[in-house]
Amino acid sequence: MAAVLTDRVFPGADKLSANTSADADVRVMIIDDSLTVRTVFKRMIDSENDLVVVAQAGTAEQALMTLRSTRIDVILLDLEMPGMGGLEALPRILGTAAGAQILVVSSLTADGAEATLRALQMGAADTMLKPRPGGFTEDYRNGLLGKIRALGGKPTIDDSPSPAIIARSRIPKRPHVVAIGASTGGIHAINLFLREIPAHFDLPILITQHLPESFIPVFARQIEAASGREAMLADEGVIIARGKVFIAPGHGHMVLRKSGDRVIAGLAHHPVQSGCRPSVDPMFESLAEAYEGHVAGVLLSGMGRDGSEGAAKIADAGGGIYAQDEATCAVWGMPRAVAEGGIAIAVCPPEELARKVLASAGADAWR
Repeated sequence: MAAVLTDRVFPGADKLSANTSADADVRVMIIDDSLTVRTVFKRMIDSENDLVVVAQAGTAEQALMTLRSTRIDVILLDLEMPGMGGLEALPRILGTAAGAQILVVSSLTADGAEATLRALQMGAADTMLKPRPGGFTEDYRNGLLGKIRALGGKPTIDDSPSPAIIARSRIPKRPHVVAIGASTGGIHAINLFLREIPAHFDLPILITQHLPESFIPVFARQIEAASGREAMLADEGVIIARGKVFIAPGHGHMVLRKSGDRVIAGLAHHPVQSGCRPSVDPMFESLAEAYEGHVAGVLLSGMGRDGSEGAAKIADAGGGIYAQDEATCAVWGMPRAVAEGGIAIAVCPPEELARKVLASAGADAWR
């Protein structure tokens, strides 16, 4: 989508000529009909020694032609383009790009949120809001480069080689609730998980997904359609009822408390170690207490370690922690933390995780 943007030069832009595809770790393609947008993104990316833009395209048709002969690690994709739009082209791009991760650069409009979340359901890994004119700041640049590095498999400072994963061998308490935490790549994984959950499975399902606040209501509607059950945003005083999905809003953490024989939702706004809002940790930690360990905690694809502290609380209370495996994650960060920490009782693809949760639930989890 065309936009008028600043033409500022970012630090390191004078190194462009020295940064070639041969010496860069992450190879990037930009698909956007705006030459100005492509130019600004290219300057941001090529200013880094470990990143390089190896291809650009103004239309999806041009992109598909290029992808047939060019290896790409990360694709920045605009959805609103003339001819074949990005959403229409996405399945073909995924099929042609040989494992490249897709970062959707989305508009701030309601229509933009609908299309972006549909793209994430279909297999795009993450989204980045396209700022208004003048909004391409240093903070925006740092966020963009961080996402590209994560999606391209660039190690972070505290990363180390993955040891062999041995899932914890124990039988957890039967769950009375299923709680899912996810971030980058998580929306696609959540959909794969929910497809395996039959309509007559009656336990409440709670979800914390890292997303821009404006996207959360659209996300809730899409989860409702995908799960075949009512989905609602958690808020103060909401009763956690069987057969429904409850989603953390974008402006606070979903927390739970016991009130008589009911579990009640609430919102918290305190800073957490991961810096995320909403964060998975407060949801997991409060669930461990409210349900006395009768929790199936699921960690799906995402950057960082959000959820690992809360997962430890669930495990210590006797609950089960289920982690997505590295091979099927867009970014193996959040599930990696619990898998390598020996907290998870299963480490496998989302569909298999769902089947394991169903098997652990027992007869009282069904209508």
